[in-house]
Amino acid sequence: MDLIRPSWDEFYLDIAKAVSRRGECKRRQVGAIIVKRHSIVGTGYNGASPGEKSCLDGACPRAESEVLPNANYAESGCHVIHAETNAMLRTSWENMQDATLYVTDEPCKDCWPKIKNTGIARVVYPGSQVYIEKRP
Repeated sequence: MDLIRPSWDEFYLDIAKAVSRRGECKRRQVGAIIVKRHSIVGTGYNGASPGEKSCLDGACPRAESEVLPNANYAESGCHVIHAETNAMLRTSWENMQDATLYVTDEPCKDCWPKIKNTGIARVVYPGSQVYIEKRP
């Protein structure tokens, strides 16, 4: 029997998918992990701030609206912390340097500047991978 092993990117995206199952959004559960030298150094999923009511508790007007994905989150009343941001908040600055962020969906336009300011070198989401240009 031939052993079929996933690539490293497939392996880590599968783990991000497992993390996404903790997501607190009724519309879309997203998971993210940060990996450095083949060690997971941070994880996050989309959810409310600690101690706050979440979408699952009926606290998010965006959840019941017809607003399109990637529309302006603040204007739609969404108060969830995105998976990428949660992962970055839970990872040390040192561990983010030259790390890879794996996320189950493409980061939104609000998350990209945060990612670019962390030292993360690479972002992988289904169907794509992005290398972040380093600042001089």
